[in-house]
Amino acid sequence: QAAPLQGWELPEAFKTLRRLLEARQGKAGKREYVQVLRLLERFEIDVLHLAVKDALRMGAVSFDAIKHLILCRVEQRPPRLDLDVYPFLPRTNITTTSAASYMSLLAGGGA
Repeated sequence: QAAPLQGWELPEAFKTLRRLLEARQGKAGKREYVQVLRLLERFEIDVLHLAVKDALRMGAVSFDAIKHLILCRVEQRPPRLDLDVYPFLPRTNITTTSAASYMSLLAGGGA
């Protein structure tokens, strides 16, 4: 079934990734694994291998996560979670604290 992959000498992390993707997603996992391998068309094996190891360590086993980790490594920026992809997560609104807020605590009598 995976005849094009026969004879490829890939690091152990790739085998683990393939096993996890196929176990979680079946046939779709195989396609996603091929997408990961196609990143070799644009990036060096060492960079992809590091991203795969990072993804496995973080439990972020997906093509999107691995591609994101590669781009962060290439651009030398820390990974940042795009919350627009996860609309079910609660939004936070952090504002600058004003001194008046602390004064209202003192005016209340404290503990």
